Amino acid sequence: MLSVGDKLPAFNVKATITNDVNDAFVDINNETYKDKWLVLFFWPKDFTFVCPTEIAEFGKHNRDFADRDAQVLGGSTDSEFVHLAWRQHKEELNNLPFPMLADVKRELTTALGILDRNEGVAQRATFIIDPEGIIRFSMVTDLNVGRNVKEVIRVLDALQTDELCPCNWQKGDAVIKVA
Repeated sequence: MLSVGDKLPAFNVKATITNDVNDAFVDINNETYKDKWLVLFFWPKDFTFVCPTEIAEFGKHNRDFADRDAQVLGGSTDSEFVHLAWRQHKEELNNLPFPMLADVKRELTTALGILDRNEGVAQRATFIIDPEGIIRFSMVTDLNVGRNVKEVIRVLDALQTDELCPCNWQKGDAVIKVA
């Protein structure tokens, strides 16, 4: 799995951005949000149980990420059409404010090293990538365990200070100063 200090690999995928089939799909690549922080997260499968709880929570906090000049991108190995159907079917996903990436060829998940060997789907992975395209945070949990979106925001805040941040640091807390 790629980790802190690695460069985000080049990618080009279809993404679902609305519920209207006439303008639901766009191409997104590693240059689409150039010069922005990226919060890139993956879930195993659409139409499952844990995944929509996380996706909806990222959606609820989208403004928090935008306020930090970060673009949220979520994705799985499902197609853009499956993403569209899920958005239309699942009330809490109807108005998602971020693109749902469709890595159907499994190229991005493979390049990131997060394609689950046993299931052949994306692992439940989260990456924070800085504006230069460098991975500054990576985390994977078991396929059955959802992540904490507020912790992702806390880590983004800490990374954006470019300072030493102690355990449990929160935005506005003192940072560590080395004399």
